[in-house]
Amino acid sequence: MGSITLQQVRKSFGDVEVIPGVDLEINDGEFVVFVGPSGCGKSTLLRLIAGLEDVTSGRVVIDGQDMTQAPPSRRKLAMVFQSYALYPHMSVRKNIAFPLKMAGMAADEQERRVQHAAGILNLTDYLDRRPGQLSGGQRQRVAIGRAIVREPSAFLFDEPLSNLDAALRVNMRVEISELHKKLATTMVYVTHDQVEAMTMADKIVVLRAGRVEQVGSPLELYRSPANRFVAGFIGSPNMNFIEGEAAAAMGAHAIGVRPEHFAMSTTGGQFAGTVGVAEHLGSDTFLHIELDGGIPIVARAAGEFPVGHGDRIWLTPQDGRVYRFDQQGLAL
Repeated sequence: MGSITLQQVRKSFGDVEVIPGVDLEINDGEFVVFVGPSGCGKSTLLRLIAGLEDVTSGRVVIDGQDMTQAPPSRRKLAMVFQSYALYPHMSVRKNIAFPLKMAGMAADEQERRVQHAAGILNLTDYLDRRPGQLSGGQRQRVAIGRAIVREPSAFLFDEPLSNLDAALRVNMRVEISELHKKLATTMVYVTHDQVEAMTMADKIVVLRAGRVEQVGSPLELYRSPANRFVAGFIGSPNMNFIEGEAAAAMGAHAIGVRPEHFAMSTTGGQFAGTVGVAEHLGSDTFLHIELDGGIPIVARAAGEFPVGHGDRIWLTPQDGRVYRFDQQGLAL
């Protein structure tokens, strides 16, 4: 079991309220991602679940038990931090087994769990090496292995890929997703990278200034954002927003169109503009366009779309792909 329920959880540091009240249900076996800009409270919320920060008010319920005042050791959760926090003088085997040794577990059971975790994480051939002899991705897997051997009800990940280069981030993203399928255990994952959120999560929790803006599956948030903030945060590149007469004609304060939802033409369309930078990425080309009137737009075209800097282009939003928002930023 690994269900987690937050009931009006609040957190203040002195007079500063950073989590003004969160209600959230995390179901057993789900992969839930907390995502939002820096300073939105996602890591603080994770630490409140783990018991590493005290809750100012509200309740943290784990597997049906009120754990609001329980110390971290009683919560049956395992946390993986951004820093690997490995002991450089210990072998991989000893690093993974360390929490078991501290708990006084029998040596044969320690070894069984270490071998099991190493097998899952493809670390069996590296058990006698030290962390300094491993790559960044391998060291992160050792940190995850140290969590696996504890056989927790849920895993908590606090931006675990931030220290890796771009290629390793992609590989580890896949490995953690596959690990979730193998273990079928609840995982709560914090990131500021919405691409990680979209590709890994069963359920995404979008946070802003300590408040939950929207909860849903990646496709639910992509297709039906609750407000302009979520619409602009989910999706890469970001959604384009147009205000003024074009929005008013559609009964909105602002309209939003994703870069991939424009039909493009060199002869005519709804919005005219001039191409600035054209980013050719192989399968896709991202065009940075300034519409007549000075509105910046990013549009996605096929990889070999024949336009370049200074060319005139016309954009027409696809039917049913225009999002409308009121003056408060709420979806209409």
